[in-house]
Amino acid sequence: MSWNRGIRQAHRWVSLLFTTTVIANFIAVAMGQAIDWLYYLPLPPLFFLLGSGLYLFALPYVARRSTASGRA
Repeated sequence: MSWNRGIRQAHRWVSLLFTTTVIANFIAVAMGQAIDWLYYLPLPPLFFLLGSGLYLFALPYVARRSTASGRA
């Protein structure tokens, strides 16, 4: 499995984890049982999603640039 495919797959799974933690956070706040550390629970997946999302966003531009420089 290539790095790009692995990062893309990890990005998808971590996005599910992030969504679940945000939903759990909303449910806990609505029930009035929010614990202080619960607000910080979505942050680690969010930081991973930021890094992997920026990598996946830049990937086509870097690939296009490397193939264009290879032709010249």
